[in-house]
Amino acid sequence: MDKTAASAEQAVADITDGASLAVGGFGLCGIPAVLISALYVQGATGLRVVSNNCGTDEHGLGVLLGAGRIARVTGSYVGENKEFARQYLSGELEVELVPQGTLAERLRAGGHGIPAFYTPAGVGTPLADGGIPWRHTAGGGVAVASPAKETRLFDERPFVLEEAITCDYALVRAARGDRHGNLVFDKSARNFNPLAAMAGRITIAEVEELVEPGALAPDDIHLPGVFVQRVVELTARQAADKQIEKRTVRA
Repeated sequence: MDKTAASAEQAVADITDGASLAVGGFGLCGIPAVLISALYVQGATGLRVVSNNCGTDEHGLGVLLGAGRIARVTGSYVGENKEFARQYLSGELEVELVPQGTLAERLRAGGHGIPAFYTPAGVGTPLADGGIPWRHTAGGGVAVASPAKETRLFDERPFVLEEAITCDYALVRAARGDRHGNLVFDKSARNFNPLAAMAGRITIAEVEELVEPGALAPDDIHLPGVFVQRVVELTARQAADKQIEKRTVRA
């Protein structure tokens, strides 16, 4: 089955207001920047995003956030985006913070049909006991707080129950992909991309290099095409346009 879309704009055209999105990337490494830009132009709003972080003020998911198009974020790290902090503290944005490993496993579990799992991460903290502000009031109070989670003993050790994550859509970026949706990621750009892809009911992948079926060795494939519904081939310019989150040079 040929899963290629004619353009990024066509690939994201049916994403509706209020849709949930699992988005790959870590900082600005491996983010599906072209699909995010196409979604910005498309205009969907009230989006519920699951991603390790929310980009920066100028790049990645930060573009959608700055336009007021994201209603809720489930993520691990938010320290590079001042607008994110402003919206969260002013009550404009709902935020669920999740330990990074737990977030990865919740996405993986969602992709594998596992409804929940127990983990020791967060036991004895507000993550398990509840009360973390998910949404503030305009005056700085707590409008919505996290609920308490079930805990259970295994071999006399406490574990907290975490629920799997699935989303309406997933947006990811790969170094190489074929028309069947099989994907290969480049080094650290692999990060959350395979996990996000697994968690999407409709997964859209932008690929830097599109190859024909059979060109990828089976042992080299990081994500099989069964998890991918749409593939967008990037231009050479789009593939080369990769931002650096913090550029460090010698004085």
